[in-house]
Amino acid sequence: MTRRKGPTFAHGKICYLEIPTSDVARSVAFYEKIFGWKARARGDGTPAFDDGVREVSGAWISGRPPHTTPGFLFYVMVDKITETSKLIEENGGRILRALAPEELVWYAHFSDPDGNVLGLYQEFER
Repeated sequence: MTRRKGPTFAHGKICYLEIPTSDVARSVAFYEKIFGWKARARGDGTPAFDDGVREVSGAWISGRPPHTTPGFLFYVMVDKITETSKLIEENGGRILRALAPEELVWYAHFSDPDGNVLGLYQEFER
C-alpha cells in the first residue's frame, strides 16, 4: 500500500480542532499516549498536533472552558475500543458512556483530564 505524504485538501473536509486545556503539557501527553497524535510547535510556537493519519491537525488552547457536555461531539477512530477505554482511565480520563457490544456501531464517550467530552469509534468486527 502506498502512503500519502500529507493530508487531503478538499472542500468540506474537517481539518482543524482546538481543544481547551488548563495544562498543555498534560494534554499533549494524554493525546499522544491514547491516540498516537504527534505533538509539534506551530510557527508561532503554539503547541499543536497532527492526528494519527496526518489528516487533521489542531492545537491545545488555554483560557477557554472545557467542553464538558455532549453537544457537538467528534469521534476518534480506534483499533480496539475496550483497550483504548482502559488506557483513557489509566491516564486521567473517564469513560462516560461505555461500549455496548450488542450495538451495530461500536462507540463510547469519554472525557479527557480537562473534562472535554469526545467519542471513540471502532469499526464493527464481523
